[in-house]
Amino acid sequence: MSLSSCLLPFSQSATAPLSSVCSCHLAASFSKFPVSSRDYSFSRNGSLVLNRGGSNLCRRFCGLKLWILKSLNRRQGNNRKYQPVNELKTRSEHTFLSDEQGFAEETRAADLRPEEHILRTDLNDGFHKVGDLPPVSKQFSDDLSDVRRGASLCIAVVGATGELARGKIFPALFALYYSGYLPEDVAIFGVSRKNLTDEDLRSIIASTLTCRVDHQENCGDKMDAFLSRTYYINGGYNNRDGMSRLAERMKQIEGESEANRIFYLSVPQEALVDVACTIGDNAQAPRGWTRIIVEKPFGFNSHSSHQLTKSLLSKFEEKQIYRIDHMLGRNLIENLTVLRFSNLVFEPLWNRTYIRNIQVIVSESIAHTEKYSDGYGIIRDIVHSHILQTIALLAMEPPISLDGEDIRNEKVKVLRSIRKINPRDVILGQYKSSSRDKNGVILNGVDPTYCAAALYIDNARWDGVPFLVRVGTGLIKHRVEIHVQFRHVPGNLYRENIGINIDLGTNELILRDEPDEAILVKINNKVPGLGLQLDASELNLLYKDRYKAEVPDSCEHLIHDVIDGDNHLFMRSDEVAAAWNILSPVLEEIDKHHTAPELYEFGGRGPVAAYYLWAKHGVPWADD
Repeated sequence: MSLSSCLLPFSQSATAPLSSVCSCHLAASFSKFPVSSRDYSFSRNGSLVLNRGGSNLCRRFCGLKLWILKSLNRRQGNNRKYQPVNELKTRSEHTFLSDEQGFAEETRAADLRPEEHILRTDLNDGFHKVGDLPPVSKQFSDDLSDVRRGASLCIAVVGATGELARGKIFPALFALYYSGYLPEDVAIFGVSRKNLTDEDLRSIIASTLTCRVDHQENCGDKMDAFLSRTYYINGGYNNRDGMSRLAERMKQIEGESEANRIFYLSVPQEALVDVACTIGDNAQAPRGWTRIIVEKPFGFNSHSSHQLTKSLLSKFEEKQIYRIDHMLGRNLIENLTVLRFSNLVFEPLWNRTYIRNIQVIVSESIAHTEKYSDGYGIIRDIVHSHILQTIALLAMEPPISLDGEDIRNEKVKVLRSIRKINPRDVILGQYKSSSRDKNGVILNGVDPTYCAAALYIDNARWDGVPFLVRVGTGLIKHRVEIHVQFRHVPGNLYRENIGINIDLGTNELILRDEPDEAILVKINNKVPGLGLQLDASELNLLYKDRYKAEVPDSCEHLIHDVIDGDNHLFMRSDEVAAAWNILSPVLEEIDKHHTAPELYEFGGRGPVAAYYLWAKHGVPWADD
């Protein structure tokens, strides 16, 4: 397309207020633009005339007009009321108006939408109106539509064809994308050793993606957009070559943008170190930040955990490492600090003076039974991270701020204060089953499926208060709860009305995550009617009745925290080491004496010895 001249009309009212000084300033400002002053002139009626140039010159002056208008708006903003209209729309964010950075910033060239009005004013109110921009050639528009802007965030799932990736990670990523918590230009990469294409990966994960129950708007379009931004990399059996291919593909997708990168390592423990190190050497973001997500368990024992930490820190800084435990992404865990530090009714009572014991229960019924990590057992898989992190959040001192590092600093103090567990205060169990039970869980070893323990924190706040833990699978009832039992009322005037079992009249705070998320407070109350009869009642906040929004999956919650850089629910290296120091004596005792777990019925209440343990510490166990 060749133009002998290109006229960009300005209304008379738009140019009339300009003084000669202003005109000179505009002309001087044009010197920033890479076009000679001989290429333009002002006509008598205030129009800007391009004396020469082709389609490229016309394109450049489309943006120049925007810049002039914005300059006029700033000078006369106190005298005129402009009304913004439709959001600008274009598929390209490349600055094509000028090679000068100052001009690009001034015109916001990256946000140009050539087909829309930019400003509109009401003529009936005496304000001027700016008309449409000159049409951009169809060839130029087509060229723009073929340009995909660089991704600002790349997320790579290493182990993309595994069960965890298909069932949890990709659905969580799509849920974040659908809800607007991922940038529109995000790029998702799946990496595995299988010989697949982009379309193959998209087909694998498409069936696992669902839209929010409380949204359900544009679900199909969002799903198509998400899948179109999903790519597959064959990592092969040489991690260095595979990560180099991943880095090269990321670079192509990112373009010149300062993109950030997240690597989710959903790989077996034996491959973790090699994969992480090759990412550290070959695939870190050249300009933005890089973060890696590491799945638990974090080592088999204290020594192996130390070696893992040493390897990770040789390639990454501590702030880049996010050790993920999906159970810590539950709303119950996130709510612990809110309940403690934003409610005056709880914090003054949160100490040994008023609290008798705290119980943490993770009980999986037959229907929810899952197999723990091969060879690791319930202590290494659940107690080391989830249980001890829950206790740390419950027992820590108020942090100086909600910054992740400040919270971690307080958590690690609690972990270091926990007394090493006496092996006699630990009960191990394994449910009895055939070689394959009806849920398909295979039992070939002696790894415990049940653990009950009593822990003590040796500090001023919690001295003498037992923290009782019960974690098991294949039990009669499914529940995830925290029970905070308070002490008896001194000199209780209503002791005779409570009955023989005074424990029934003990106040209790129950934080329930499953089966129905709720906050319960047990109090003593008079039964209506004649006479004096007390009843232990519950004040009940049931989430499904109070809040109608769908609760995000824990994986979704934690990935969102990684993107935001919020690390307070992820274990730091010193927290990992402190947790191993607590559990090592027990694990060493089990290995040394080949301690056999007590068998219990599948679908039962667990080992009988657990009830003797509670009696030993003078604690009534929460009702099954």
